[in-house]
Amino acid sequence: MRGSLRGDFFGGLTAAIIALPLGLAFGVASGLGAAAGLWGAIILGFFASFFGGTQTQISGPTGPMTVVVASSVITFDGNISLVASMVVLAGLFQILFGLARFGKFVQYIPYPVISGFMSGIGVIIIILQLAPLFGATLDASVAHALISLPTVIMQTNGQSLLLGSLTLMILYFTPQRFSKIIPSPLIALVALTLFSILAGFEVDTIGKIPAVFPSFVAPSFELSTYTTVITLALTLAMLGTIDTLLTSIVADSITRTKHNSNRELLGQGIGNMLCGLSGSVPGAGATMRTVVNIKSGGNSRYSGMIHALGLLLVVLLFAPLASKIPMAVLAGVLIKVGIDILDYKFLKVWRLSPKNDLAVMVIVFLVTVFVDLMVAVGVGVVMASLLVVYRITKETEVVLEGELSEENLALPEGTRIVKINGAFFFGSSTFFESKINSLLDTKRMIIDISSVPFIDITAIFTLKELIARLQKDGVKIAIIAKNQHKNKILKLNQDKTFDTIEFFKTVKQAILAP
Repeated sequence: MRGSLRGDFFGGLTAAIIALPLGLAFGVASGLGAAAGLWGAIILGFFASFFGGTQTQISGPTGPMTVVVASSVITFDGNISLVASMVVLAGLFQILFGLARFGKFVQYIPYPVISGFMSGIGVIIIILQLAPLFGATLDASVAHALISLPTVIMQTNGQSLLLGSLTLMILYFTPQRFSKIIPSPLIALVALTLFSILAGFEVDTIGKIPAVFPSFVAPSFELSTYTTVITLALTLAMLGTIDTLLTSIVADSITRTKHNSNRELLGQGIGNMLCGLSGSVPGAGATMRTVVNIKSGGNSRYSGMIHALGLLLVVLLFAPLASKIPMAVLAGVLIKVGIDILDYKFLKVWRLSPKNDLAVMVIVFLVTVFVDLMVAVGVGVVMASLLVVYRITKETEVVLEGELSEENLALPEGTRIVKINGAFFFGSSTFFESKINSLLDTKRMIIDISSVPFIDITAIFTLKELIARLQKDGVKIAIIAKNQHKNKILKLNQDKTFDTIEFFKTVKQAILAP
């Protein structure tokens, strides 16, 4: 027990050291302020660990969540009450996801969608941080940031650019043996803040961070904005859910444990609701902080709670020092975060990947960067689903058998067998119908669906329509089906279409039937 608590203490403390610069940076990037980022890490970090279902998860503000919050701050013209409403509602959605046991469905989101989305988030963070890197004001619009970039470069503050460049050098070139003891973002934060103060640099800094607990923010719901609030809240909840449960899977793979995804969503939802009520930046399970926690000895939910308490001490004791951190240093930290978010696993094999998957990834990436995050996920899932339907349909065969069946049984004159190999669903039903319509001079039709793995309501309705048309022409119908397919068909037999249809288990039985 003592060894376990010792591991949790060092794991949580190490995660807190990494979370400090990221919390400050994400707070500034969100538009709510550095203090809001820190309090988001504290509140979510504590309550998600206390109530959640992943023992070693460290939660706090993340890139994707920060981008949505920044967008909402702009959308609501800085109205914190409306932003709080959106965050609280997002947390409520996550709680509902957990109660409805939606956690397991995250694994069904196609990888190209996740890849395009995460790479898009990374690019958004990088583009938006270029202005503070060059000493200009943070821009909230990707398009505007790109358009104004030439002007920003022409008006570069050399001191800011120097600090940002030194930050990136420290992040990339600090020897691993040192960064294991003191994380490189913290080295950059402390060293370059002191350097900026001693050199007398005139650069933008974070500004005052109140060393007090955050005030209660009352959510505000207005009829004119409720659709926007709900849309952004759903986007935030979906992103938080995906981000968190993917991190939970990473934690499982390292610790060889099994997380409870639905309980994890409850914990995240409670934490994010409290973030909204305190005007803090919401978040999700953070992969890098979680891995560091585990590698440093964290082995239970106490490590996440210790991480939050460690950050609380920083806010209460060292807020005056943190207020002097240059914005360019935080920009350098966030640019590194954006670069790390890019999905290099997919980018390394993009030339070899199937064209359909590559198309989905690229479209999701472009929509994420230039249109909207939720739209990107929706477009990606719809595209991927349609491509899956297309592939399954292409693999479905409708075989017409003439004088002999597959079992080499002679077919009576005027008898034809139509056999479906593959899925019989809305994607293949039209193809099946066209094949049937091509048959002439048929007196008895045997429809063989015994090899079909599944059948949907569209296929059953297609069968009904064909049977009605064939029977009108005097054609007798027999169906060969498994019991499960037969039962499914007969459940939808309210119009008595299948009352005159003979069902058989084998082709031989159907052929030999009088």
